[in-house]
Amino acid sequence: MTLTRALAERIVHSQPDHLAQTKAREGIRDFLAVSWPVLRGQVPDSGLPALRTVYGDGSTRSQALLLGYASHALDYDDFHADFRGHPSVVILPALFAWHQHQPQATPEQFLDAYAIGVEVAGRLGLAASQQHYALGYHNTATLGTLAAAAALARFLRLDVVATATLLGIAATQASGLRAQFGSAIKPLHAGFAAERAVAAAQLTLAGIDGKQDGVLEAFLAASSNGQAQPEKLSENWGAPWRIITPGLEFKPFPTCAGTHSAAEAARLLRQEWLTSGQPLEALLDNIVDISVAFPPGGDIAASIQVPANGIEARFSLEYVIAAMLMYDDLRLEDFAEGDLNHNVMPLAAKVRRTPDESAPPDAINPALRFHEVTLSLKNGTQMRQRRTRQESLADAVDVAGKLRLALRQETAERQARILESCALGTSDDLQVLAELFRV
Repeated sequence: MTLTRALAERIVHSQPDHLAQTKAREGIRDFLAVSWPVLRGQVPDSGLPALRTVYGDGSTRSQALLLGYASHALDYDDFHADFRGHPSVVILPALFAWHQHQPQATPEQFLDAYAIGVEVAGRLGLAASQQHYALGYHNTATLGTLAAAAALARFLRLDVVATATLLGIAATQASGLRAQFGSAIKPLHAGFAAERAVAAAQLTLAGIDGKQDGVLEAFLAASSNGQAQPEKLSENWGAPWRIITPGLEFKPFPTCAGTHSAAEAARLLRQEWLTSGQPLEALLDNIVDISVAFPPGGDIAASIQVPANGIEARFSLEYVIAAMLMYDDLRLEDFAEGDLNHNVMPLAAKVRRTPDESAPPDAINPALRFHEVTLSLKNGTQMRQRRTRQESLADAVDVAGKLRLALRQETAERQARILESCALGTSDDLQVLAELFRV
């Protein structure tokens, strides 16, 4: 059996379990929490209005693109370690956009498609290897196109042959470069991926002839620097489901996930100082140097050292560490579109990156990533905290609280109805959500 057919067989015939569907519901809550501020104009964002001038025709493809952009615009959305990207912001925009053609779809059908999409996303990340990202590709854009296509194939209940065709069309369109990080094109990558998946589904349904074999192999070979592991696409499928293990990682901060353990280490240092009974101002005045250590290559995503605006600041270890020391949080307004918080920059200028050459390179095993932040004070003393990625993941994110915060401007009655709909207990709930996400 060819690689594409083996994958198509599993997309069509496997059945996500109850726990996978439960995890999918949680993913939908987080998706709403991170997209709502942009959709409702609660934060500065010039991208969505501009995109509407180009993609304002109300088509399924345009809806997918606009929702994909909006949900990734704050960089506050979920992450998947196997995928090394953001699966929900490509999969759910494609599914919600297509729902207008299938209003009779059941919640179970929708949740199964979402779980299948996440399964394919994680497996693609493993199959393409860490080299895909290291070569400069943005997995959310490239591999995400295929993941969203797989979700649509399941949602549309295509057969194996049509699913294989759809995957091939999606693979030949997959593109997106990390070089766009720090610009509006980075979140637009999610929109592009969702739009391409929808287009691939439309072309398949229209009967366009496409290769059903060999395309996935060619895609992996061309984008993995000789380290592709295509067998990862199908072996041990759903055992466990990847929406369960390693699962969706929900963000506590609106910044690149590669900055989070550094931020948490800085928060621990701040707490340590305040616990000693000394004021925060004394700490900030006494810092002469801040070093941040991490495995070699551990800052590949957080690559911007001197940000020029709030969006670039999301990818700056320097800015993130300084902001956390000052405010005990990474506030959305300090990472929104527009000017930087210039009060942060003098402290950020004291941060030095010091890769730990004794640690295994990040590309070998990102799960071992850590950040060690050291504060050097005027009196010669040092304060140091180390925070690992695994410690960060062990602290559960309050997704319900995150959603309530996003909905704070809505009436109590409307909040209650939206929160109820996120449980997807009925087809009416799914219809309510689909309407909320109509851009």
